[in-house]
Amino acid sequence: MSGIALVRKPGPRIAEGIVTHLERVPVDHDLALDQHERYAAALSAAGWDVRHVPAADDLPDATFVEDAVVVCDRLAVLTRPGADERRAEVDSVAALVQELGLKSVRIARPGTLDGGDVLQVGRTVYVGRSARTNDEGITQLTALLPERQVVPVGLRGVLHLKSAVTALPDGTLIGDPSRVDLPGLLEPPEESGAHVVPLGGSRVLIAASAPRTAAMLHDRGLSPVPVDISEFEKLEGCVTCLSVLIA
Repeated sequence: MSGIALVRKPGPRIAEGIVTHLERVPVDHDLALDQHERYAAALSAAGWDVRHVPAADDLPDATFVEDAVVVCDRLAVLTRPGADERRAEVDSVAALVQELGLKSVRIARPGTLDGGDVLQVGRTVYVGRSARTNDEGITQLTALLPERQVVPVGLRGVLHLKSAVTALPDGTLIGDPSRVDLPGLLEPPEESGAHVVPLGGSRVLIAASAPRTAAMLHDRGLSPVPVDISEFEKLEGCVTCLSVLIA
């Protein structure tokens, strides 16, 4: 078993989720449920113990569970999302991480932090300065992770840091250099190819909308696991947003 994967099924109001950098288009709730089930199945097939955070049907964006908590070793940092309407998502996630025996701490006002802005690569923690994560939130996270090197990162035209860059299993950063201030990025052929989730070993979860990136990663000796998340992509979601992996 690789570890625990937290997920939350999309609620019936998912189509009302916040859209910042995209034009709003209809979202099919039934298709989103099916895609989410297949996403969770891919995690399970890779050896992860999938745990479902309780449903939050009145919270349209709650399926993007990554934004509610950052897990570093056995510490769960419960976030304070930058969007007011998303802050109610955190308590149910807090209850589950407590059940799992993790120590938990919270980002406090006036700090804001979305988990989608936090990219952990070895002992380095990159944190995006975004519309959802402010300097006070980054300062608090830095104090909570004294054994890590926390590196603030500037962003352009994207919702979260991990909307622009993620990391391959060997630590190589893959992303769009026009969106993020990080040198030496491996550039993917498709925008959605910037989003990968290392599943253990050579396996990486990647959106089905990035077939050329999947081929590129295969040529690098990796084993891409494609999943169709089209309904979540309509809401600026990506493969990282839909789970929190606790190794």
